[in-house]
Amino acid sequence: MNILNRISELFTKVQPLPEGTHHLQAAPEREKPYRLHLRLLKDGTGILIVNASTVLHLNPNAAECAYHFIKGSSPNEAAKQIAARYRVSKEAALKDFTDFADRIQTLVETPDLDPVSYLDFERVAPHSASLPAPLRLDCALTYRLSDHSDAAPAQRVRRELTTEEWQTILDKAWNAGIPHVTFTGGEATLRDDLPQLIARAEANGQICGLLTDGLKLADETYRASLLQTGLDHILFLLQPGAAKSWDALGALLREDIFVTAHLTVNAENAGQADGILERLANIGVQSLSVTTADKSFASSLPTIHNRAAELGMTVKSDLPVPYSAENPVAYETAEDETPDGAGRAWMYVEPDGDVLPAQGMKDRVLGNFLNDEWETIRRA
Repeated sequence: MNILNRISELFTKVQPLPEGTHHLQAAPEREKPYRLHLRLLKDGTGILIVNASTVLHLNPNAAECAYHFIKGSSPNEAAKQIAARYRVSKEAALKDFTDFADRIQTLVETPDLDPVSYLDFERVAPHSASLPAPLRLDCALTYRLSDHSDAAPAQRVRRELTTEEWQTILDKAWNAGIPHVTFTGGEATLRDDLPQLIARAEANGQICGLLTDGLKLADETYRASLLQTGLDHILFLLQPGAAKSWDALGALLREDIFVTAHLTVNAENAGQADGILERLANIGVQSLSVTTADKSFASSLPTIHNRAAELGMTVKSDLPVPYSAENPVAYETAEDETPDGAGRAWMYVEPDGDVLPAQGMKDRVLGNFLNDEWETIRRA
């Protein structure tokens, strides 16, 4: 019987680990903290997301290595389980696991390392339609704006969701496998419950970002309430002509949080772009987002990008942009074009819970994140 059982085992299909999402946040005291999100798929393969930016496709063996890495399994325990599942020697399984762990450590500790060229990982295109869920959910908490801003185009939204309703959406997004949420608007800091929502995302294990004009964050007490709750990064909407905006940005740059400065090129500042970029570099900005709502300035964007690179800044091109009359999104979605990644790499939720492929695409409602099942929204 023992011989028959062993022969039977050889022809029994390997049963992969069950589907699910797993998360690891490295200890904050590390010199370079990081977050990993692993989605295990039905066929045993996996999608590993490093710091919500680098997306890697893993074969079943590598997916199981990632699972044990995230769970903190000892090398010997990981090798034991991998060897049993894939019927390889424990020595081979141990080598696979330690090699995988070393490559992941190299990836998270080496800035700008290409995982394909240097580590033999298969990168997944961020805009790939094969992603089982978006990488990021942009949550417009409100279309209200600060006093200095013009009115936002909020004609479609009859109400704002409550704290509990937004918490439900964050939970549904996490259960769907979405690892990254960004709170936007309008001006998200006008919601008194913003610290609570950041805390919920942090408790779930989601990376959490904020798009803001930053003026409220000039207050040290309020700024601390967001940073201590679990905020991971900020997209700061710079107002180049306002001293208070520069002061608030300077205060944020002194904090332990990743900040991207956002510049909207318009008639008032287009001629001053070079000086603005130099000032941003001088105060320590390392990441920059640049957009324009005016097609007449589109040709100047490559020059701005190149100058930013010369000054040591990295230009980000797939970040959410503010939805207001000061920073409209009409140019980015002109002529009914869908931005690359909209509805796949990211989705946008309006203040009433309606889901759009991307901000500004109000004629493409995919459903309501509060009321509709995720599968219904994903297939729309």
